[in-house]
Amino acid sequence: MNQAEIHSYLKRFFQEHESPLLEESEGHLHVQLSIDMDKALMNRPFYWHYLEKINGVPNPMKLTLITDPSAAPEDLKGEKIHFGSPRLHQIFNTAMKKGSCSLLYESVKPESESIPLKPWLHINGSVSYLCDHKKDRLFSIGLSLITGEMIENMYEAIAGMNFHEQIPDYCFTVTPIIKVKSGIERIKNSLYSGLEREDYSWAADAVSRWEKDEQLLERFYEEEEEKPEVYYLEKEALKAQYEPKIEINIFNGGLFYFYNHPLKK
Repeated sequence: MNQAEIHSYLKRFFQEHESPLLEESEGHLHVQLSIDMDKALMNRPFYWHYLEKINGVPNPMKLTLITDPSAAPEDLKGEKIHFGSPRLHQIFNTAMKKGSCSLLYESVKPESESIPLKPWLHINGSVSYLCDHKKDRLFSIGLSLITGEMIENMYEAIAGMNFHEQIPDYCFTVTPIIKVKSGIERIKNSLYSGLEREDYSWAADAVSRWEKDEQLLERFYEEEEEKPEVYYLEKEALKAQYEPKIEINIFNGGLFYFYNHPLKK
């Protein structure tokens, strides 16, 4: 996941959670957190408990996130954020808890009294490549529930669009031809097909390193007729460290209704 993708993800995340952008450049976001986002992200349970106890006026915090120091204003104070940073994973976890499924409608200005909005399934998540090293990449996939068309990098495609939680006036929704459950299966199959075509030299390299360390372990205990318990513990530890694995994690998803095609802003 590159820094531009992180920036786009964060912008949409805060917009969807009623936390307006106060300032933005290509390298940073300055956000006024909503009460819910302050509670979720800023670790101030005693403040909120006391405020609610005295029925006080809430004062949620502002948050400055630097996604690209070279593109942000000089001397800007804020949190540098990247894919492995604790703050970003905290935001991912918050998205899973608070926005696991959404229903949104494209904001349109009706020119007639009958405007169709077509359904798209949108899923955001990550693929993690795990061994003694780790690599992550985000995916954001949109699937038309009318035509079956699939769009990668859906998040970027709709980043500049406005949505409502209620269907706009003079609009109606088109009934999906593809059911949501079937749409999810199509997206999963697409991910699996893509993974099958990838280069797995990283996994072979990990197995090679694993075998070398196991050989060292065997030589260390080769004179032991009966292997001690620590031998088996170390053997399991090597497996846990080196065994190649791929994990797919879903952050959130939703049903989006569009009047225009998502790629035609």
